[in-house]
Amino acid sequence: MNTISFHQRSMLIADSVMSNLLQVAKKAAQSKATVLVCGESGTGKELFARYIHEMSPRHEQSFVTINCAAIPEGLMEAELFGFEKGAFTGAWMQRIGKFEKAKEGTLLLDEVTEMPIALQAKLLRVIQEGEIDRLGGKDPIAINTRLIATSNRDPLQLVKEGCFREDLFYRLNVLRIDCPPLRERPEAIKNFAQYFLNQNCEKYQKGKSGLSRSVLELLENYHWPGNIRELSNVIERAVLLSDQVEIQPEAVIPLLNPEVSSGNRIEETGSLASIEQKHIEETLKVTNGNKTEAAKRLGISVRTLRNKVRQYHAVS
Repeated sequence: MNTISFHQRSMLIADSVMSNLLQVAKKAAQSKATVLVCGESGTGKELFARYIHEMSPRHEQSFVTINCAAIPEGLMEAELFGFEKGAFTGAWMQRIGKFEKAKEGTLLLDEVTEMPIALQAKLLRVIQEGEIDRLGGKDPIAINTRLIATSNRDPLQLVKEGCFREDLFYRLNVLRIDCPPLRERPEAIKNFAQYFLNQNCEKYQKGKSGLSRSVLELLENYHWPGNIRELSNVIERAVLLSDQVEIQPEAVIPLLNPEVSSGNRIEETGSLASIEQKHIEETLKVTNGNKTEAAKRLGISVRTLRNKVRQYHAVS
């Protein structure tokens, strides 16, 4: 696994999928075209946007971000385009908007599909005309800003639902990068998990030898609704909570959310409980049925082990 560093950030190249996406991003960086980066939360959309900017001829200029999902509808227009003194009650001075702040650089419209439908028409005009109008302003202001937009929802589905303008979608979708969810990247799951393990062992000065085979199987079969961000959190907490030198399923299973596993590969290969049962049975075989030794290796009490074995027998 390789690491690419830029602007005090790092991007981990954990599999061939990421390598291929980076090639697309490099080509996109050399153009002036708008870029739409789509994917679930936690798949690295903003990181790709930053990478495109840093690899572009505009890398020495500003990279400005606006979260379209976090700003109230009534303030969005002023945030984007700015306003003149006296434009409305409370406008005591002129304010420059995000478009002007990003002039000659890059503006990231994070979660652009959350933008109010009325404001989408004004954004479309900015893209078409290359100029903005400050609130209360008399003359349009020419801009030269590279636009990158992200969305964690399917833009075309939102177009069908009437929540997103079709003409704006095609203006933004000139170049597109789709960040796949972590559950579709088993090779990346293993590599990310090992990376986060090493990182947190160093951070917290924990001497862990690695992740057990059962843990890796568990991680590869989990749905990962939070994607890379969730995996990072799970490994960090496992490092902190585990008393074993090698991370075992008992340190990981409580950190996963079973409510989100419906329809994913865990159900195809076995539930979290079945994976735990398999690991316990394998440990008992290794210890020739010695529950005291097995409990020690599993990092649980003998009483807990006996209860679990009794539960498995009752189910079978």
